[in-house]
Amino acid sequence: MTVSRRDLLRTAGLSTMALGLAACGRGFGGGGSSGGGVQLNMVWWGDATRAKKTQAALDLWLRENPGVTVRTEYQDSGPYKDKLATRFAAGDPPDLMMMRMDSVREYADRGVLMDIKAQNGAVDVSALSEPAIGLASVGGKYFGIPSGLNTIGFVVNKSTAARYGAQVPDGNTWSWKDLAAFAQGITEASGKKVYGAHFDAGTLANLIVFVRQKGEDFYTADGHLGVSEATMTAWFEMFDELRAAGAIPPAGFVESLGASAEQSPLAKGLIAAQIIPTNNFAANQAVTGGNLALLRIPGETTEKRRGQSIDTPALWSVAAASRHPKETLSLLSFLINDPEASKATGTTRGVPANTSVASAIKPVLSADDQVATDYLLALQKEELPRAYTYPPGSSSIAASLTTIAAEVEFGRQTPARAAKAFMEAGRKALGK
Repeated sequence: MTVSRRDLLRTAGLSTMALGLAACGRGFGGGGSSGGGVQLNMVWWGDATRAKKTQAALDLWLRENPGVTVRTEYQDSGPYKDKLATRFAAGDPPDLMMMRMDSVREYADRGVLMDIKAQNGAVDVSALSEPAIGLASVGGKYFGIPSGLNTIGFVVNKSTAARYGAQVPDGNTWSWKDLAAFAQGITEASGKKVYGAHFDAGTLANLIVFVRQKGEDFYTADGHLGVSEATMTAWFEMFDELRAAGAIPPAGFVESLGASAEQSPLAKGLIAAQIIPTNNFAANQAVTGGNLALLRIPGETTEKRRGQSIDTPALWSVAAASRHPKETLSLLSFLINDPEASKATGTTRGVPANTSVASAIKPVLSADDQVATDYLLALQKEELPRAYTYPPGSSSIAASLTTIAAEVEFGRQTPARAAKAFMEAGRKALGK
């Protein structure tokens, strides 16, 4: 999931629930057998709503797999990464786990994740698009399957735009200059009661699209930093210009707001447009009165090349040392390829990666989830740039971007100096 620097990782206590007749576990996990049967350990991050929906899907699989139990554990995202690393270090990895995009390559390089492609078709990926299956592909091997698909999009509150005499842009053709003009017009017409747009220079997903549009890859296929200092300077300069024109809020304007959809400046009526992850579209519709238009990111037809790609909030990966690989792969295949599983889980992890399943379940989704599903299905039919796996050190790069973007926002660094500092931090993080 895409987060801004205000979406600070929250620490929460571990929540555990047992599905089937699973035995009690210890701490964050504990695989093995229970009562002579097979017990799998499955872990992820998320809230109680996601856990309830996941349980509904697992109950379906368990009915078809007597003798197997699944011990599941979930928690907020903050401590998840460290707890997962501890499990692997202790030689006790979960069988099936949610894997972050900025972690998969590190684990794959250490040889602790199963190559799903090499498992004789145990997980059918024939209905996954090339961009989707490539998200966890390293050296021709598959070290994860997207738990769902998303990307980022610009949402525009149509009611707010109409109130201030602004026409919603054509999302298929608009440019960054069009965004600036649209946003500045709303800010001026409202007397700065409402700012035209807000999006974060410190959010990596936003930057990656901008970089591709400039003809570069933020990360290259071989794990290097592919963005140039000139492009980073242009990124920071754009925000300075938008802020100076009043198109986006002044420095610190949204710092006191929370990270949830309900607490967003869009929900509070402080802005008219915002970048969001597409799997959050329904949530944003619910808190804004249901009058949002979902547009592509500006520049997709006006810059050097396409910038948007198919992404995922998270991957499902299997431990190479799983005690029960057959059953674990069966469960993974069910979660990815069974329409009933996706009906149970809904779009909490994005649009189903299996395009046939996504189309099959669309009629039972809410109208807003159908909008996001159509958005992702349409994108997968187009020629898009590939989203490369993040190299080890990428989490440090994301943190540096957050810090440096704030320095520019508050005028403590010029765009040129910030770009230079970012490039130095990026090379250091990658050790290259």
